[in-house]
Amino acid sequence: MHAWLCENPVGVDALSWKELPTPEPKAGEVLIEIEAASLNFPDLLIVQNKYQMKPPLPFVPGSEYAGVVRAVGEGVKHLQVGQAVACLSGTGGFGTHTIAPAALCMPLPPGFPAVDAAAFIMIYATSWHALMDRAALKAGETVLILGAAGGVGTSAIQIAKAAGARVIAAASSDEKCELCKQLGADATINYSVHTPKEGLRDAIKQLTDGKGPDVIYDPVGGEFAEPAFRSIAWRGRYLVVGFASGPIPSLPLNLTLLKGASIVGVFWGDFSRREPKANAEMMQALAVMYAKGQVKPVIDQTLPMSELHKAYAIMGSRSVKGKLVMVNPPSGH
Repeated sequence: MHAWLCENPVGVDALSWKELPTPEPKAGEVLIEIEAASLNFPDLLIVQNKYQMKPPLPFVPGSEYAGVVRAVGEGVKHLQVGQAVACLSGTGGFGTHTIAPAALCMPLPPGFPAVDAAAFIMIYATSWHALMDRAALKAGETVLILGAAGGVGTSAIQIAKAAGARVIAAASSDEKCELCKQLGADATINYSVHTPKEGLRDAIKQLTDGKGPDVIYDPVGGEFAEPAFRSIAWRGRYLVVGFASGPIPSLPLNLTLLKGASIVGVFWGDFSRREPKANAEMMQALAVMYAKGQVKPVIDQTLPMSELHKAYAIMGSRSVKGKLVMVNPPSGH
């Protein structure tokens, strides 16, 4: 097998494409031949030693991927050799093969292509867990989604619309706002025009008739958090999904009191570990939504696995709409 090896987490340039012995799965594991792997924000952080999870060196980055089971370890009952799966294991995706815990593999129904499957679990699980489980979103409520043209943002638009909510999508350009409308957003805010310092609150107020959004989905953090939270509706739920802009914001807690509002943490990774049964049910529900055409990952572009450095550069430039996916040539090469 071959894989991109991180022997020193000082950044993307230190990754090198190496030939490695193809491993055998141990008990509870499977060997997957990788067809596609998506690039997620944590993949950018992990090779710079900036992510909360610090894998032992050397490691192969690539948190999320899809492919075919080529060998199963002892005790694995729900997966067979030749079965198509998607997996989010945190590392191992940027190569031709990887070993994955069988419990983390999502069996793919027929008609679920590897490129979509490789871009599916992280964003849809995060958004469903956030909106449906943590915020208990109801039909008729209004959701404001920040960073709405990114991976998690695009999935949040689709899930909120499927739940019957009204969606206001905030993104950084007219082009990104247009994509959000195509995905079903009812209204958009271009926050390079209506900036957090000036205009964002007015735009939110205007689009909600002064009431404010019932739910705010925030994967961005930084300077957006306070003006957005100040705009929230009575009994609103503010979902803390991540901090893509970098800085972790501090919110004055008196705002929660004045608004009768909740600040709700969203950590899907730990939810999946602590509540595996609930997580498995959620993933099945999401697979059904995919089959019905209610959700479909937005793929910005696919690149050959050999062009990983280029993909990282595109990701770092903040120009990505939806997801970037790396693909291996068909097996036999």
